[in-house]
Amino acid sequence: MSSQGSAETGMKKTLGLTGITMNAMALIAPGAFLWITFQLQAANVDAAGQSTAGDMWTGVVAALIVAFLTAFSFAQLAKRYPDAGSGSAYYFAEKAFLDRTDPKHRRWARVAKFATGWAAHLFYWVYPGVMVAFMTTLIVYIAGQFAPGLTLSIPVQIIITCVFAALVGLIAVRGITGSTTASIVINVIQLTALVTFSILAIQFRKTNPLGLSADNWYHSTPSSIVLPHNFSGMLFQSTIAILFLVGFESCTALGGEPKNPRRDIPRAVILSLVVQGLLAYLFEYFAANYALGDWLVSADGTAKGITAAAASGAPVGDMVVVIGNTLLGGNGFALMIVLAITVAIAILGTTLSAMNTGVRISFAMAQDNEMPGVMSFLHGKYATPYVGILIMVIVSALIGSIGVTGGVVALTGITLASNLGTFVLYALISGLTVVAFAGNREWKFVQHGLVPVLGLIANIIMVLAIFVIGIRSGGTTTQATYLALGISGIWLIVSVVYLLVSSRKRGVPILPPVQATSALESSETSAKKPAEYA
Repeated sequence: MSSQGSAETGMKKTLGLTGITMNAMALIAPGAFLWITFQLQAANVDAAGQSTAGDMWTGVVAALIVAFLTAFSFAQLAKRYPDAGSGSAYYFAEKAFLDRTDPKHRRWARVAKFATGWAAHLFYWVYPGVMVAFMTTLIVYIAGQFAPGLTLSIPVQIIITCVFAALVGLIAVRGITGSTTASIVINVIQLTALVTFSILAIQFRKTNPLGLSADNWYHSTPSSIVLPHNFSGMLFQSTIAILFLVGFESCTALGGEPKNPRRDIPRAVILSLVVQGLLAYLFEYFAANYALGDWLVSADGTAKGITAAAASGAPVGDMVVVIGNTLLGGNGFALMIVLAITVAIAILGTTLSAMNTGVRISFAMAQDNEMPGVMSFLHGKYATPYVGILIMVIVSALIGSIGVTGGVVALTGITLASNLGTFVLYALISGLTVVAFAGNREWKFVQHGLVPVLGLIANIIMVLAIFVIGIRSGGTTTQATYLALGISGIWLIVSVVYLLVSSRKRGVPILPPVQATSALESSETSAKKPAEYA
């Protein structure tokens, strides 16, 4: 089926503000990442080999600031270009330059959309692989809880990884991107479960049923949690924390479905981030850090507190068991299983949402001849880009296998690779907001000048944090950083090579001469409303 056929079919405009927000939050998974990423944050160390986990909460705050600055830019661009359709950031990048009156500016349109497309793919194509690895890690942990001492071999873990990736791909091919009702149910379940744990964790600390002294708690006072201890440690913690704050921008790829995209998509971008960040993760991370102490012991009994959390495949699960047994009459195991199930549901929804967002952007780029044409092939029955989904399943299985094979180092590495793409994409979007509104009658200093520039600076700092702090830290942190840079470098090389070969084959210049830019609007590289698939 051709892309034109899909365009004629179109999408039903059924989503209001609630629907758009909930579909964005399906990628965010508010609450579940406390379970998923706590180990990575607990295991992080600085150049002196000292743990940076004390700045876990402040790292979330720093990541939230970066996310909000970027969210405002996404909201402004979504308001200006409500017909972006599935192209999202990729569409924004080209239109921002083509709408300029000066031909010298318009000639940069293709370069801008290439850079944005590359960053978006590094983010959205690595992210599902990270989620696949997290699901396997969760399954391994649960299996060990039901059968103490059981350790699933690496080959078995790789098989689980591949099967889960294939399962998500199968759902994606059928076009089930997650209904609004399903998204609401998933979000409510996981928020309820994690908030319940957070309340119990705070109660556990305040009642101190184990009779611990102040020195036996990881943070002796609440102020120790919310005040920064080390600036570089806080920055690197934020490069991990951004993983569970991304997703607010995914609703900008839903341009074909909202009833009023110009009004509701910008609002949903901000609202989804408010719910996931301010109302969920800040509270949950405070509670988990507040309750953590020497009472948490590793399975082999050799590590306590934050060291035990770094060694566990699911430290929050271990905490739930002890806290539940103490406060709920020995029902800690049952509570842990309930939480694990909600996390598993959230990972499934997150992976599916990320995969669908990723193939939407690939679909738009393929229609624009900036990716292989097979990425725009649509399934005859479901009208979904099945070839793109198949390729993403393979990539996700490969990245997920790397994550489960190399332990916490590899898991951190693939997480940083996805986050590197996130920061680059967010930096570009911030800069593009300035380009899109500069000299325009709609331009406002705060919305289109100050905030985007601050967002650009903040995201560049995050990129430098991954490069500089990660490499200088030494040990496992440096190993994870090099893995992230290796994955990013490979994708960059592949992207540049394709751009050069494709440009030469089509006879389309990467940077057209100024006199040629007047014809851009009618050329095959011009920005057009992307066709949608059902």
